[in-house]
Amino acid sequence: MTGRLKQLFWILPLLLAVLVAGLGWWGNCRLRETIRGELKAQLATTLNANITALGIWVTDQSRLAVSLAEDAQLQSLAGRIFQADPHLRRDLPPMPELNGFVQDFKPRLAQLGYETAELVNTNFMIVANSQRGPVGANVLISDAHTNKFAELFATGKPVIITPFKPELLLQRRAKKNELNPSRPPAMRRLNNFQIMTTARRRGDVTLMQVATPVRDQAGQILGALALIINPDQEFSRILSVARSGASGETYAFDQTGLMISHSRFDEQLKQLGLLDATNASSALNLRLHDPGGDLTQGFKPPEADRSSRPLISLVADAVDGANEVRLEPMRDYRGVLVVGASRWLPQYGFGVATQLDATEAFRPLHMLQWLFVGLVLVLLLCATGLFVLSNLTWRRQLNEAELKLKQLGQYTLEEKIGEGGMGVVYRARHALMRRDTAVKLLLPDRADPAAIARFEQEVCLTCQLTHPNTIQVYDYGHTPDGIFYYAMEFLRGLNLHELVARYGPQPEGRVVHILSQICDSLAEAHSLGLIHRDIKPGNIFLCQRGGLPDWVKVLDFGLVRDYRAGETPPAATETGEVVEGTPWFTPPEAIQNPAQADPRSDLYAVGVLGYYLLTGQYIFDAETIAEIHKKQLSAAPVPPSQRTRNPISAEMEQIILRCLEKEAVRRPQSAAELRAWLQTCPTVADWTVDARLAWWETYARESVVSLEALGAEATPMPTVSVDLGTRMKE
Repeated sequence: MTGRLKQLFWILPLLLAVLVAGLGWWGNCRLRETIRGELKAQLATTLNANITALGIWVTDQSRLAVSLAEDAQLQSLAGRIFQADPHLRRDLPPMPELNGFVQDFKPRLAQLGYETAELVNTNFMIVANSQRGPVGANVLISDAHTNKFAELFATGKPVIITPFKPELLLQRRAKKNELNPSRPPAMRRLNNFQIMTTARRRGDVTLMQVATPVRDQAGQILGALALIINPDQEFSRILSVARSGASGETYAFDQTGLMISHSRFDEQLKQLGLLDATNASSALNLRLHDPGGDLTQGFKPPEADRSSRPLISLVADAVDGANEVRLEPMRDYRGVLVVGASRWLPQYGFGVATQLDATEAFRPLHMLQWLFVGLVLVLLLCATGLFVLSNLTWRRQLNEAELKLKQLGQYTLEEKIGEGGMGVVYRARHALMRRDTAVKLLLPDRADPAAIARFEQEVCLTCQLTHPNTIQVYDYGHTPDGIFYYAMEFLRGLNLHELVARYGPQPEGRVVHILSQICDSLAEAHSLGLIHRDIKPGNIFLCQRGGLPDWVKVLDFGLVRDYRAGETPPAATETGEVVEGTPWFTPPEAIQNPAQADPRSDLYAVGVLGYYLLTGQYIFDAETIAEIHKKQLSAAPVPPSQRTRNPISAEMEQIILRCLEKEAVRRPQSAAELRAWLQTCPTVADWTVDARLAWWETYARESVVSLEALGAEATPMPTVSVDLGTRMKE
């Protein structure tokens, strides 16, 4: 039987490796779906954020344009300008209205961030410019913009004209001027070259327009006010704000696949030859074709027939009306494999796409796959070690499992809620009274004579204490197998370590309330000749008892000692460090000679505890026990008011510092005296019953929400506490 059992333990690690491999494969599939879902949501969110931002920006631009067009002074000037004969304007003196248009609107436009403004009449002629005043007769707008202005005059609503190059507009003006027979003979004699040389070139820049109707007092449309926008300052910048990852970008394009915003890879595009050195940016210079390979990795596409290449998938899908998120890698205009989303915006006349390099998008999945392979290999290599470890621990695991199935007298163990150096604490239920109880027991592997003696001493001494602020012991005894246990009251709440870790330094009024109750508990113990010797945040528990909120329970009398009986305390180690107690809360006399400890030693620990509650910090910063003890013996603590922003009264600070005196005779001489000092603090009445009830109601709600979010019980401190959410229904 023993041989078969050993064989089973050899097989178990291998079966575990196979099981983990299977679970890993299943988890990899599920994670791939999760990553794809999150990636899809991320791309869609980025695209929607950019589109929403563009929509807000367009709306704001339209509102500004409408506001300017409805200005009474502009309507008056524009009305006279539109009614004037535009022919031969260059041969006539400038109209006063034109000078007014220039002088009034040029500074206002600069304040609003616009380049310039133009007045366009219903014959699609530009009749005034805020920079130059009159622009000459028969200067028509570009054919590319005629449909937009026709829409404006038909609907009476503002329109947005997507980015364009001003030199293209000038060339179109030149052609129109040459072919217009109504132009004066002197102007008709100018050829295209002469018209272009008289116009001021803008260089390789892009412009946008927002146009809105200008009406007379009767509401009739006289023409349009067109505001010139620099898209680099707003349009392209909006698209560059929301990006996915380090390689993501968002850009806009027209129906022919021409990029109308800036690419984040302009410098790289110049190096790849997709942009000429003369091009300032990709806007209106880059057609979004599929190069057929990754240009960044040295792919050289054929020079011929560049224009015949298909558009990249993101742009082609949007132009065709397929607004989807594509997670299958596809080439972008650089040939790099990307994932992305795109959408055509018919209300604006252009599309928007967002993309992310596929390598970056799926990097977590690839890393997980390699991690999974490594994990399986490690499991196979550790199979033998796992067998050895199983052999060493199986007896203890079996013993603990058996304990859960046994009944300790009238108590049935239900779940483990804590573990410390002296034993393990279980939540249990009494067979007759049917109430939750905390049962502490000493496990068999720790049952040496010294441990059992200390365990029995703890319960025997604790049973002498009956104060309401001290943990109450109901019962104790031995199981048929000789396991020592005792039953005590079951508490729901949190200890002071958890309180400060979760809520930070506490107000002075609450600290006075807590320390006063600790003094009440210690006063009873001291009167019986017992000193606790381990007062610390983890051993002070806050709960609600009998309808009283913020009730203190002093726990863990495992180090209690009868100081009047001449009991010999544990000796110091070779390094001079005492074996028992918590370094920050150990008084100087206990470090030098543990036999000198008396009730005033507990009051030193109460002072350290008050310091911790008020500041959220221990009295000394140190990394080793020896360093802590050295400071306990010689260093003066920094006053607590200098280590927190919370207000601390002079009386409270003086009490804390008196408790921390190196010489015991300078401290309070009894717990009752310390409690009386605390009652003199000006904040003693601040922590009212209503404030306590409100705090505990909030704590109960937060605890329930926290447990629901975690989907599991919180891990308690190694005391008899459990979270509120673990309460069992009767």
